[in-house]
Amino acid sequence: MRVIDEFIDYLKVHKRYSPRTLTLYTGYIGEFYEYASLSEDEDEYVALHPNTIRGFVATGLDSGLSPRTMNLKLSALSSYSNFLVKRGYIKANPVKRVPRPKQSKKLPEFYTQNAVEHYFEKDSDPEDFYALRNRTIISTLYCTGLRRAELANLKISDWDVRRAVLRVIGKGDKQREIPLPESLQEELALYLEKFREIYPVSNDSNFFLTDSGQPFYLSFVNKIVTKELRGVEGFTGKRSPHVLRHSIATHLLNNGADLNSIKEVLGHSSLAATQVYTHNSFEQLKKVFLTAHPRAKKGG
Repeated sequence: MRVIDEFIDYLKVHKRYSPRTLTLYTGYIGEFYEYASLSEDEDEYVALHPNTIRGFVATGLDSGLSPRTMNLKLSALSSYSNFLVKRGYIKANPVKRVPRPKQSKKLPEFYTQNAVEHYFEKDSDPEDFYALRNRTIISTLYCTGLRRAELANLKISDWDVRRAVLRVIGKGDKQREIPLPESLQEELALYLEKFREIYPVSNDSNFFLTDSGQPFYLSFVNKIVTKELRGVEGFTGKRSPHVLRHSIATHLLNNGADLNSIKEVLGHSSLAATQVYTHNSFEQLKKVFLTAHPRAKKGG
């Protein structure tokens, strides 16, 4: 087995990376080796030299690729290099010696709380199982901040009804528990009751299945979210599971939750990833500031 194949197999089995991420990593590493013009009789890791990697980045930027895209490719190469170090093929990770292209920080999009409330105020037919499933999916994504892959892989056994938590396996095979509001507990119970009437499933089954009874694929999650939010007042711009995730993070922060708690719920590896939501909370900050400021009171 080639070293690259060993690496991808390692990510799949041990890190449990999604098929999409595996495809991206394979493509990025392949692009690098194509740039490096590695001959067939050379070992795969020979071309991993800081100067070659810098040239790869410069060529990508010159061709019009964004700094964000090149940073994603560098992340794939860095992960691959770390794997080679562990296997003893190279002594150090050469990507660490290559400066990362600077990219402008893009603030995450989010829906307003009013928009979300408009959605849940919509009438829904409790006898229509697929309508119930789709509404439960929106509610689960918004109430828990799950990533779409986490939702797709969710098992019935991951729901601890007694403790009112979901056990989730996130990025890097990290497990976390997410507390569930009572309203979501009730929705999940109703959905699961109807679900078991249609599908003779065990607790090892996926929580959500497609119309044909198959496990969710990622684009199917996108399709449901787009369909459910289309035409609802307040949902402008992109309609996606990830924007719902951004929305609950922003709403939690606006309603007084601390950053570390939000970090744990979302499954972020560092607090820096969560701090981006503070930029979206300026209106709340302004409200608190003006309420507390002595010169702002009574027209002071």
